[in-house]
Amino acid sequence: MSLLLDEIALATARLAEAGVDSPRADAELIAAHVHNVKRGELHTVPDAEFDARYWEGIARRANREPLQHITGQAFFRYLELDVGPGVFVPRPETEVMTGWVIDRLREMDVASPIAVDLGTGSGAIALSIAQEVPRATVHAVEADPLARGWAERNITGHVDSYTAGRVLLHAGDFTGDLAGLDGLEELAGTVDVVVSNPPYIPVGSIVPPEVGEYDPPAALWSGEDGMTAVRAVERVARRLLRPDGFVAVEHGAQQGAEVYWVFPEESGWRDTRNHKDLAGRDRFVTARSAGT
Repeated sequence: MSLLLDEIALATARLAEAGVDSPRADAELIAAHVHNVKRGELHTVPDAEFDARYWEGIARRANREPLQHITGQAFFRYLELDVGPGVFVPRPETEVMTGWVIDRLREMDVASPIAVDLGTGSGAIALSIAQEVPRATVHAVEADPLARGWAERNITGHVDSYTAGRVLLHAGDFTGDLAGLDGLEELAGTVDVVVSNPPYIPVGSIVPPEVGEYDPPAALWSGEDGMTAVRAVERVARRLLRPDGFVAVEHGAQQGAEVYWVFPEESGWRDTRNHKDLAGRDRFVTARSAGT
């Protein structure tokens, strides 16, 4: 047993006592970050190279600061993203919805599909689409200046690779009028897919410290029933989508039935469906624009 592995065992116990859900994994990931090695290489770190800053990271995590803020990185599908204070940390649940959107775009008989990501945050969804659908142009919308800064950083970080020029960042609040969304009004009736992981937590709900104390409030809370932003997605998607275009919107595990009825036939929607995440919980709703 090496010194670092001994310290990881102690750190695991400390994180478990602090109520961290995955204490061993987090202890190892912080160790890998501090010592600049892969998680599977922790046993190779010589005792003389143990970095005492490891315990600074463990103390932050024990105080329930998100792991991604400590490492400065979040992994999403095939991406490594920069994240930190001021931006929502992308979750694995959102990867399932993003995969569904990517599959639909690949199936479309469209030379250069157009996608819009409402509330892009770190840019995770938009960049994933651009990476995995090489012909697609993705318009990423973000109202919060801090979050938009992180999105711009991630988009710029990939500008010389597969996403060059195909992820366009727009400032604007999609819960308002479409005309207020920087440059998106001209896309009305032409978009193939609108996707969003909007805020959907009812105001006053109890959430873990990692969420309530560190994720930006604008990315969490959405009215008394948590549905305000979801309804806004429906309104904007109805304007943007071409006939037979798709919308996909994430929601809370208990909101599947409510979100389903936000996209009724009388509002111009068809093929509305609930979809589950990897844990088998309702996680996102999709619908197709009937067009007029």
